[in-house]
Order: sequence, then C-alpha cells, then structure tokens
Amino acid sequence: MLVKAFSAAVNGLEVTTVTIEVSIVNGVMFHFTGLGDAAVREGRDRIAAALRHNGFRFPHADITVNMAPADLRKEGSGFDLPLAIALLAANSDIQSDKLGSYMIMGELGLDGHLQPIKGALPIAIRARAEKFKGLIVPKDNGMEAAVVNNLDVYAMDNIMDVIDFLTDKREFQPIELDTRRVFYEQQYKFDLDFADVRGQENVKRALEVAAAGGHNVALIGPPGSGKSMMAKRLPSILPPLSLAESLETTQIHSVAGKLSKDSSLISQRPFRSPHHTISEVALVGGGINPQPGEISLAHNGVLFCDELPEFNKSTLEVLRQPLEDRKITISRAKYTLEYPCSFMFVASMNPCPCGYHGDPTHTCVCTPGQIQRYMSKVSGPLMDRIDLQVEISAVEFKDISKAEQGEPSENIRERVIRARKMQEERFKDVKGVHCNAQMTERMIHQFAEPDENGVEMLRIAMERLSLSARAYNRILKVARTIADLAGSENVMVEHLAEAISYRNLDRANWAE
Repeated sequence: MLVKAFSAAVNGLEVTTVTIEVSIVNGVMFHFTGLGDAAVREGRDRIAAALRHNGFRFPHADITVNMAPADLRKEGSGFDLPLAIALLAANSDIQSDKLGSYMIMGELGLDGHLQPIKGALPIAIRARAEKFKGLIVPKDNGMEAAVVNNLDVYAMDNIMDVIDFLTDKREFQPIELDTRRVFYEQQYKFDLDFADVRGQENVKRALEVAAAGGHNVALIGPPGSGKSMMAKRLPSILPPLSLAESLETTQIHSVAGKLSKDSSLISQRPFRSPHHTISEVALVGGGINPQPGEISLAHNGVLFCDELPEFNKSTLEVLRQPLEDRKITISRAKYTLEYPCSFMFVASMNPCPCGYHGDPTHTCVCTPGQIQRYMSKVSGPLMDRIDLQVEISAVEFKDISKAEQGEPSENIRERVIRARKMQEERFKDVKGVHCNAQMTERMIHQFAEPDENGVEMLRIAMERLSLSARAYNRILKVARTIADLAGSENVMVEHLAEAISYRNLDRANWAE
C-alpha cells in the first residue's frame, strides 16, 4: 500500500514542502531514499521503539520510504512523526482521510513523547502558503507556530494524540493566540534602564545619537568606567520593533532553536554579546548543519563585542562585508544560504594594554608603540565602519554618590523615536534605507550637505586634528542625526561640532 504524508525541510530561512511516501509490499527489506542525513536515518530506530511502546508493531515487510524532492538534503529529527504516521497508514494500522490536509513535524522519544523541533515558525508560514488546513507540531512549539494567522495549529504531547486526532477518536482544538496583543504587551518591559547610570552624560548622549541614527559605535575607556553597563542598556532606548521586523527576527531565532517553549513573537530588539573566543563560523553562520550566526541572531538589534582587540583579527575581518551589505551569503560546496544581518555594531575596548591610557587616576605604563600595536589589532577598514568613537573616563566619586537617578530610558527613547520618524519620512521613497547610517554618498550630499560655515569648520577640523579622509562622510551622517534630534531641517555648525567630537580614534596623535 502506498501512503503520502507531508512535512517540511528548512535550509537557511527557506522552507520546502517535503512529501513523505511510504510503500509497503511483501518482503523483509527497508529502503530509504531522499537524501536524509544521519538524524533522519536514525529515526527508524526511534520510530520502532515509540510504536512498540504505544501498542503498535513496526511493519515486517518490504518498506520503501522516499522523501521528495529527492535531490534536496533533509536534516534533523523532525521527520520522525510524519514518517511514523505514514508507516502506520501504509500498514493499515490506522485509517485517516486527513493526511493530505495537514503538515506534520515532530521528533519522537522512545516512549512516543514529542520533542520540540527547530524552525516551527517558518514551517507554519510555508504550510499556510501551501494552503494546508493545519499544522501538527510538538507541544513546546505550539505558541511559536500559532503566530501565523489563518492556519490551524495543533500542539500535541505524544504520538497517540496525533493518531487519535487523525482518526477522529478525540477532538482537539487549535491554539488560539492574539498575536498583536501578546506582541505589544511585552515591548516596553526592560530589566535594564539608563536611570541606573550615574554620571557619564556625554556617553549617554553619544548612545542616544547612535540609537537615533542606527550608527555603529565604539566605546574606549579604562576598566570599570561603565562601557559594558551602558552598552547593555542600549536596547531600552532603541525604537520598538515593528510587527514585520519581529516576525523576521523570530524566524531566525526559530531556525537556530533559540526560542523558549513559551515564546511566540520576539517583542524586543535582540542583544547579542559573543565572547571574544568565538569562531568565524559561529559569528557569521554556516557549519556542517548550517545555522545562523551571531550577526544574524542580532538582526534588527545590537551586536556587542566587549574587549574588541581581544577578538581574533581574522574573525573581526569577516564583519566588514555584513556591516555594509546587511546580509551574509554563506557559500559551501553543498549549499549556498543567505541570512539577513542588519544590526547596530557596538564595541568596547581599553585604550591600551594596561587599560589606563589617558586616565587621570592611574598611571599608564604603556609606550606609544605598545598602544599603537594594541589598537592596530582592529583594522582600519573595520574602524571605518564605526561612525562614533567615544572616549570614556572613569566616573568621579561625586557622580557615583548621587542619590538621584539618571534620566530614564523611556524619556531618551521618545526622542529617538521622533528622530527615526523624521528619517522614515525622508527615506520613504528609497528602498532598503531606513535610517541615517544607511545613507549612500549621493544621499549624504542631498540630505546632509553643510553650509559654507559648516564646510569651513570641517576643513579646519580635518587639518588641525589630522582627521582621516574616511571620517568625512561619517561626520556628516552623524551630524544629520544630531540635527534630527534637534528637530532641525538643515545641518548646522553646532551639529557638525558635536559630530566631530565623536571621531577620537581618527586623530593622528591619539596614542601619544
């Protein structure tokens, strides 16, 4: 007897419907075709144990299993459940006319319990696009898949629940989820707030500018000056995610298996902080079984690299293209994948090997040559992609001992949102550009061109501070954002002056 069931294969963020065909005739052989990996082939033993545990026998016959399209590689254990159901139907152990109406995914435990899978959300989106009536997934994936409207999602606990549903022995209700209510309820619940930061007003201002324009930022200062503390609070002042951004971000985390069982949509911008020992593959994605890297998990959020010079230099260099293109293409002999990676890059670093260059409270023991070698661990092309370079000094006692709190994140976020709305209106006719940091050279001349006084100030700054040529466009982008925060239509001299103050590392005499 020949039976077909339907499942899905996830490759990158692309999902392909997989037809599982099972043919049972007289004989004793088991044939498996369709480019399944080791986890798929091992499913035979899990299925056999699960069926025995629940009162069924694994068919003793000549069994041929095909997973079409046969030339597409299938990975993971999520094919256990649809294959088990198809085997039972082909062996006439169950009778059901629902198999063609539902997409089925799930890993089987040896007792028949369903284990969670990766990629439930993009699979649900594919099921709706293919006009399936519903999707059957493990219980832990129910909330995640139920985000998709106009699709009945059934979250099952074990294989017997699935069998009873397909054979109409028991009635099950699809999960009902008010996606928008859940999404908007959680948008403004932050554990960290800038109200807890005392002092460092200039750094908070720089982070506000960075958030308003989507600019990359580097924080340079001695140990204990608050670099990491403030960077971790950056998501609390960023504009809230839109529903479309949230769906895109959630899909990436779903494919990577990073969502908890109670999660539906990611409602806050992600903040990823990889350790400096991270490998290139872990950072950009890929691997034997391809997975999104940290830069894709930070999509629509923040990628924070603490102690930037401690990262492997070759690892940092792979960031250069994604920072410009805002996507990463991973090409290997057997596959080519593309992941989005539009993120704010935030880095922190000490000013020298000992950490106390320029600190008035400690004596630096490093020579200019040592400082130069330390800073050169971060290449010029990478620093070229960082718009704001902010020096931080140690917090003074009078600021630490203040009883009153600093300005809360809510107030800062309101100003950031107003500036972003101005940018959305400015770039509404330009595809792929949403904030000032994404402006091209032509757009800089169109929207951020200074007047004569501003040009003269730039000329003087470039000459006196020995600023590099690459700093010119960065200064104009940041100045445009500062003007937006001030509600100004044009870039004024005072906006340029503040933007110039954020290019510390471009000064030729910085390490002296």
